[in-house]
Amino acid sequence: MRVFKTLREMAGAVGTEIGVSDWLLIDQDRINRFAETTEDHQWIHVDPERTRRELDMSTIAHGFLTLSLLPHFMSQIYTVESVTRAINYGSNRIRFLNMVPVGSRVRGRLVLDKASGGAGNLRTISSVTVEIENDSKPAMVAETITLFFE
Repeated sequence: MRVFKTLREMAGAVGTEIGVSDWLLIDQDRINRFAETTEDHQWIHVDPERTRRELDMSTIAHGFLTLSLLPHFMSQIYTVESVTRAINYGSNRIRFLNMVPVGSRVRGRLVLDKASGGAGNLRTISSVTVEIENDSKPAMVAETITLFFE
C-alpha cells in the first residue's frame, strides 16, 4: 500500500501508477449475493447449469459487481494520512471489456491522472483497471473522481 502523508504529497504523484491491489476471488456465492442485493437475476450470472447447457461456459460476474469492487481495491492501493473524509464523486467513463468467469481472481490497478484543489481539499481523477488473473484483456477500465478533505 502506498501511503501519502498529505493531499499535497498525493497531488505530486499525478501521472504515475499509484499501485495494485491484492487478487480477489469471484466465486458463485459472491455473484449470487450481488444478484440478491441488486435484484439482477439474469441467468448468465446465477444459473450455472443453464449457462453451461446453452452457452457452453461458466457463469460470469455482473459488470456492476466488478465496478462495485473499486472502493475495496482503492483501500488496498493507497491511503492519505491527513484525510478526514473522502467522497466518491462519480465516474467520467466506464467500459466493461471482458467477462469475469466464476472462479476468476481480479485486482485493481490505479493511475492518478489529475489532481486539483485548494487549501484542505483535492479532487482527483484516476484511471482504474480491473485485471483478470492470467488474462491479458482487462475486465473493466474506469475513470473515477474522488473528493478529499483534510
